[in-house]
Amino acid sequence: MADEAIYKVIFQNQSQVYEVYAREIYQSDMYGFIEVEEFVFGERSNVLVDPGEEKLKNEFSGVARSYIPMHAIIRIDEVEREGVGKVTESKGGFEKVTHLPLPNRAPVDSGD
Repeated sequence: MADEAIYKVIFQNQSQVYEVYAREIYQSDMYGFIEVEEFVFGERSNVLVDPGEEKLKNEFSGVARSYIPMHAIIRIDEVEREGVGKVTESKGGFEKVTHLPLPNRAPVDSGD
């Protein structure tokens, strides 16, 4: 059986940049969102604890599926293996940018 794909998802949330790893990513039926499922966290030694990854584990514990707005996605990569997830403060000035409003629903075909 081939190894399952693992994706690194980097996205903006308020003034922070999240980097998480997941096995399933796809466009949601909910317009304008990406669905992320099956989060992967590295199994590290119990002696060394990474506070950044622990914060992510706590934040996403019990989460079966997360819906991330498309405009918040910075990058999605398919990787060979999971790395260490992290949360960092945004240095790119994203919090100063106002996004263009998205339509409330998908365009309707007029049937012409």
